[in-house]
This record gives sequence, structure tokens and C-alpha cells, in this order.
Amino acid sequence: MGFLSPAYVLFFFLGVEVYCQYETYQWDEEYLQEPDEDYEPEFQFNQNTEYGVSFYHSILGCARECFCPSNFPTSMYCDNRKLKMIPNIPIHIQQLYLQFNEIEAVTANSFINATHLKEINLSHNKIKSQKIDYGVFAKFSNLQQLHLEHNNLEEFPFPLPKSLERLLLGYNKISTLQTNAMDGLVNLTMLDLCYNYLPDSMLKEENLSKLEKLMQLNLCNNRLESMPPGLPSSLMYLSLENNSISFIPDNYFDKLPKLHALRMSHNRLEDIPYNIFNHSNLIELNLGHNKLKHAFYIPRNLEHLYLQNNEIESM
Repeated sequence: MGFLSPAYVLFFFLGVEVYCQYETYQWDEEYLQEPDEDYEPEFQFNQNTEYGVSFYHSILGCARECFCPSNFPTSMYCDNRKLKMIPNIPIHIQQLYLQFNEIEAVTANSFINATHLKEINLSHNKIKSQKIDYGVFAKFSNLQQLHLEHNNLEEFPFPLPKSLERLLLGYNKISTLQTNAMDGLVNLTMLDLCYNYLPDSMLKEENLSKLEKLMQLNLCNNRLESMPPGLPSSLMYLSLENNSISFIPDNYFDKLPKLHALRMSHNRLEDIPYNIFNHSNLIELNLGHNKLKHAFYIPRNLEHLYLQNNEIESM
């Protein structure tokens, strides 16, 4: 392969699709999308018309600022309503949608009766870490999904319930990660920390190794200069785009036998060990927009290889 330039070209090398222009990603990555100014809530209802609202407000209970549709009786939709405070949550609610509001604080008083929550979406608000009451999320023993992306968080929220499976913290200002922040998150499978201010020092304690079931880790657009240490062997998808990583240690991926996709575009990689990607399960590899000069081993099972905007003379 000759010098790689940003041309609209698709090469086939050892059965691998090598893309030199477009990066079409498929797995869940809301962090790659800019906020939609024309966002409309998933459900549009006129609360002044008769949809059986009064029945569900009185029998099951629903905050007057929100809507609890009869076909989703355990869900409460409070999104995109210019709310500045979290309304009181009825005991039967399991899915709570509060995204796209102006909420600044998360207080325990709002959740006094809420004991069955499985999903909380507080994304696209104005929440700061010091405005979250200590332990407010930890009491939800059934909580599986917590959305706090697009806020003003400075610290990783702690403590959190061990039931949590998906935690989205992208687009915040997180620069601090407590040593025990990951303690107890034994069921977490997806962690999104993209678009924050995390430096290497926050990951040196190998906190991530405690996440024994973690499958997807998004650390793109942070302040990392080295590969995160101590990743759990369960990891399948790793996103490290838009950092300042210049080196991958030998045998780094030996402890990640299940890794399927690695994305490291827009870093400062100049040279990598020749056999660093000799892993049978690797399907997608993105090293575009780096400073690579030398060829490296390409696993035969690889299906998608992105190398655009490097300086590789031959492959």
C-alpha cells in the first residue's frame, strides 16, 4: 500500500476493508453526536385534552409537571419542560425522563417515595457535582441505567448502586475520580466518560479493573497521554479517540482477549509494536489521524481497518 492520503478509496488487504476517508461507526456512541437544537421529546401530548390523564394522576400518581401515559404506566415523562427542580417521584415509577431541562441539583427529597426506579435520565441539564445529595442514587437497588451526560459535573458521581448496568457521563467537566468510585459496580457493562477532562493520574490506581463485567468503555476526548492501565478482561469495545496517547506498551492487549473493537484515531501514535494487534477476536481497528510510519501485523479476522491520515509508506 502506498502513502495513505485522505482519498475516497477502499482497499482490500488480506480480506480486510481498509477505509481511507469515512468512519461509519455502528455501536452505541451518543457522545459523537452534537446536541440537537431542534430536539422534540419522544412523546408529544396535550395535557389539556382527555387522555385518561386524570385517572393516572389520581390512581397511580404522577407529578403535575409531567406526563404518565396509560400505555406506559411505570414511566414518567418530564423532559423538555424548562424544569429547574426535580418533581416528587411516585412510588410506582420505574423509568424517569428528565432530560433537556434546567435542573441544577439532585436532592434526596424528590426521591423519598421512589423505590422502584430502573432508569433515570437527567441528561442535558445544569447539574454540578456539589449539588448532588450524597448517596441519592445509591439507594435505588433496582437502578440499571443512569444518564448524566451533558451536564456540569466535575467529579465522578459516588456512591452508586451495584445494580447499575449502564452509566453515561459524557460531555461534562469530570477531572476527578475517587479511588473507591468504582467500588461495588460489579454489574456495570457500559461506561461512557467521553468529552471530559480526565488525566492519566486519575486512572493509575487501576480503578477500572474493579468493573468485572464491563464490555464497553468510552474515554474519547479526554486528557490522556498513555493507555489506561488495568482494564477488565471482559472488555469488548474500547474508545480512546481524540487524546494525546503516543505509545502502546508491549503485550498491552494480552489481558483483553475479548476485545472486538479499538478506536484510537486522532492521537499521537508514531510507532507501535509489530505484533501488538495479534489477537483473534479483533474485528475493528481505527488508527486514523495519527503519525504512524511503519507497517504492523494485521490480524486475518479483522473486518474494518481505518488508517487514513498517517505516514505509512508501505503495508
